[in-house]
Amino acid sequence: MVIVMKLGYQFRLYPSAPQRGMLAKAFGCARVVWNDALRARQDAYRQGTKRPAAAELSKRFITDAKKTEDRHWLDDASAVVLQQSLRDLETAYSNFFASKNGTRKGPKMGPPKFKKKTSRQSIRFTANARFSVTEDGKLRLPKIGDVKVRWSRILPSAPSSVTVIKDAAGRYFASFVVETEGKPLPELDWDDTDTGIDLGLGSYAVLRGRKIASPKFFRRQEKKLRRAQRKLSRAQKGSNNRRKAKLAVAKVHARIADRRRNFIEQETTQITRESQTVYLEDLNVKGMATGKRAKSVHDQSLGMFARTLEAKCARYGRGFAQVSRWFPSTQLCSACGSVEGPKGLEGLKIRSWTCSCGAVHDRDENAELNIRREGRRIVAEGRPDT
Repeated sequence: MVIVMKLGYQFRLYPSAPQRGMLAKAFGCARVVWNDALRARQDAYRQGTKRPAAAELSKRFITDAKKTEDRHWLDDASAVVLQQSLRDLETAYSNFFASKNGTRKGPKMGPPKFKKKTSRQSIRFTANARFSVTEDGKLRLPKIGDVKVRWSRILPSAPSSVTVIKDAAGRYFASFVVETEGKPLPELDWDDTDTGIDLGLGSYAVLRGRKIASPKFFRRQEKKLRRAQRKLSRAQKGSNNRRKAKLAVAKVHARIADRRRNFIEQETTQITRESQTVYLEDLNVKGMATGKRAKSVHDQSLGMFARTLEAKCARYGRGFAQVSRWFPSTQLCSACGSVEGPKGLEGLKIRSWTCSCGAVHDRDENAELNIRREGRRIVAEGRPDT
């Protein structure tokens, strides 16, 4: 069975100074159209009138607005970008209503909010915009021109859309959405290569036969970040020095995020290649990110690790199962099955313990073995997605 999936391929962009100006205009135009349409929908709700349709919003805030003195500059941006901003607003409302009605999985979604001019901006070009890649490898965007791209790999198929992003550090990226077929890896021996994964703070992850040390990217850059933030707090608001200091802080954060993302990509790829089936504990990351350990939990980015690993298992034909967060993996003796392990917050400091049956356990290795056994039981019952 061939699995077709949509993936995002992101590349660095290097627009020229005039192109950066045109992109800034496009960011602003898309933001204004979003805010105008959102205001119209909110006014209709307060007045108890019928919700304006998408076609009406498009006519009022794009077609007709371009003919007015206040909004004539909307013509500086591609019409597809403005239309896509309205579609994104419709999607945001759909997600909000679905979340409110309980038909949408995942965390609760709030209603759409007005967009502000922040340091991170984005616009999306769909196939209707007729963007293209030129023969010399540049990205041709309507009303922007040919933008230099740093290609790190080949696109597997023609992209259906491209999102141009400017991040807080002032960098530009192009994120292409492409369709590609799954690439199943050669099957491995299930009994010898399946693994449980115990995620934590002391060790980033404990697998069958090896441990992944915690990289602590934020902790390592914390002193540099503190100096940059102190310099920002001393700069006068509205000054050039404050703008430069703010950019310096954003660059430190970007460096941390890039290293963390690269680490997760590399580790999840290795796990997928060497394991036929993966069993992962369904952690409550939001609940963990409270109290004294909040900074360390955020630094680990365990949620991103779990999502990336699950997506790669699906793409490469590996098994994936989640073990309930209520399963006592660290407290259960893997030898006799009694629940005698360390409990509570104080128990987190205990790295090894002895069961009444005489078995001596390394806390993390014992948890991995219990997760693996529970994962096998879940798969055997035919319910891998718990």
